[in-house]
Amino acid sequence: MSDVTGFLSISPTTLADVLGHEQVMDIGIRPLWEPMPRIAGPAFTVRCPPGGNLMLHAAIYRAEPGSVVVVEAGDVDFAVAGGNVCAVARRRGIAAFVVDGVIRDLAEVREMGFPVFARGVVPVPGAKTGVAPLNGEVRCGGVRVSAGDIVVADEEGIVVTPGARREQVLADARAKEAKEADESLDAWEATHRARIEAILAENGFEG
Repeated sequence: MSDVTGFLSISPTTLADVLGHEQVMDIGIRPLWEPMPRIAGPAFTVRCPPGGNLMLHAAIYRAEPGSVVVVEAGDVDFAVAGGNVCAVARRRGIAAFVVDGVIRDLAEVREMGFPVFARGVVPVPGAKTGVAPLNGEVRCGGVRVSAGDIVVADEEGIVVTPGARREQVLADARAKEAKEADESLDAWEATHRARIEAILAENGFEG
C-alpha cells in the first residue's frame, strides 16, 4: 500500500500532465462540499441501473478500508446514497465516494466530513434494485475505471491511474514535481516567454 499512500502527496494537476486527458474525469463530477481534502486510494467499482442504488449500499460492507468507491450510476434523477450510507462508509474506513450520479443529505455529509465527488444533489432516493457484480469495469466521468486503479481527487479534479502502471506513474509524478520545485519563477518565465514567442513567430504573428 506504500505506493498508494504516496499518491496523497501528488496533485491531480501533476498526474494529469503525466497520464493525459483520457485519465481525467470530466468537470461535472466535483467536490460536493468545501474545502475538500485530497483523497487517494484504490478503486472499488460499482454499477447501478437507472433508479437503483442497491449495489452501492452493498459495496459499503465489502470495500476495504482506504478504498475509493467509484460508482457508475444510471441517472441523475435518483440519489444512490444519503447521510446514513455515507456515515457507515466513513465508519468502515472508506476514503471517499466518486459518483457519476447524485446523492442526497448533503448537509449531513458535509457535517461528518465524508468526501463525496458527484454530479450534484437530489432529495429523491433510489430503489434497492439492480443486482450486479461488484468490481467490474465502470465508466465514471468519461474514464474507464477498474478495481484497484488509483483514484486521486481534490478541488483540482479527479485522475485515475491504471493499477498496473501505478509505480511508474508515481515515480514520474514525483520526478516532475521535484524538477518544478527546483525551478525559480524567473527561470520558468524566461523559458516560457521564449517558447511562446517562438510559437507566435512560427505562425506569423506580429505585435
